[in-house]
This record gives sequence, C-alpha cells and structure tokens, in this order.
Amino acid sequence: MPEITRVGVIDHGSGNLHSACRALSEAGAEVVLSRDLDELARTDALVLPGVGALASCMAGLRAMGGDELVADQVDRGRPLLGICVGHQMLFEDGEERGEPVAGLGILPGTVTMLPADRLPHMGWNTVAPCEGTRLFRGIEEERFYFVHSYGVVDPGQHTGITTCTHEDAVFVAACELGAVCSTQFHPEKSGKAGQRLLRNWLDAVWDD
Repeated sequence: MPEITRVGVIDHGSGNLHSACRALSEAGAEVVLSRDLDELARTDALVLPGVGALASCMAGLRAMGGDELVADQVDRGRPLLGICVGHQMLFEDGEERGEPVAGLGILPGTVTMLPADRLPHMGWNTVAPCEGTRLFRGIEEERFYFVHSYGVVDPGQHTGITTCTHEDAVFVAACELGAVCSTQFHPEKSGKAGQRLLRNWLDAVWDD
C-alpha cells in the first residue's frame, strides 16, 4: 500500500474548496488547503480548483502568486490537477463577454462560450476517454457532473484529450498530459465515479 500523498489545494478565493478537500481525503490523500505558497510547495501534488468566471479566478490566483507556483510545479514535473474553472485556467487564453482573458498557457487551446442553445451545460453526461487513459480507468462508461457555459471546443490533434458532447458542441472534458491532469466536470460532485477518478489520479501520482 503506497504512502498517503500530501495534496495541496490552492485557496485563491474561488472553488468548491471544502467539498473538493473532503473528496480528496476520502480518496486517500492528506489534504492541505492553503494560500501559503511555501506550505503548498512542500506538498506532493497540487490541485487547482475554481468556480465562476475565468477572469476573476485568474486575478485571484495571480494576486497570491499562485500562477508562479503552478508554473514551477509544471516545470519540475510534479503532479497537478485542475478542476472546473481550474481546468480552464490551464489553457492559453479565453474570452468572456467579449473580453480576452490570459490563462496560464500550460495547455494549448482557448476557452470560449459553448456553441449550444441550452446553457449552462448542467447535469450528468458521459465522456469519450482518450486512448491509454489513467484517470478514467474502470469508469470509461460512467457519467460525470458538469456545470459550465464555457470550455475548449477546438483542442486540436493533441493526445491525452478526453471529450464530451453537449448538443452538437464537442469540448474538452479532461486532459492527461504528462504530470498535468484536469477535468471540466466536478469529480467531487460526481458520486462514486468521481471518487474513483480521484483515486485513479492519486494512484498515478504514487506510481510516478
């Protein structure tokens, strides 16, 4: 049995912090919720949560210096998981209400409003896992809980991209690119499937 992994959850002022922390703890992690960059840097893996608007989440992260922490995490090849708007923050840029928003630039792509009539996309939906997925191992056919109006609808030909379809809009539901993973949906709200996904992520952290 692997040792308990200390997972730092970045408190940048936006996110389902307590539900995410509880779900990670139930999945087997020792959770550290903090705004202290030094404390977060001493953990084994980081989680970047976020809810609401991409611009306000990015502003909160940059105000605490969290953008540099995340960049350093990625440069060092340490595990990182983005959730919901935390997933969107990892991309190059976005557009909200006609205004450009600079992202972290870790993943290629632009966050835009989904080209769908019914927004937000809210509720349970299936995904199309990428080839060789680790996050969705054993839960490839399960449903996950989404609540969002924006996403990345043009991921290009990159590997490690799991997609989801809402109406005719195909968007990035999850990414697995090296040590960087992210989900547009909320694993902490996705019942047993979400719990299994978090355990899969922790297993990947331990294996690496």
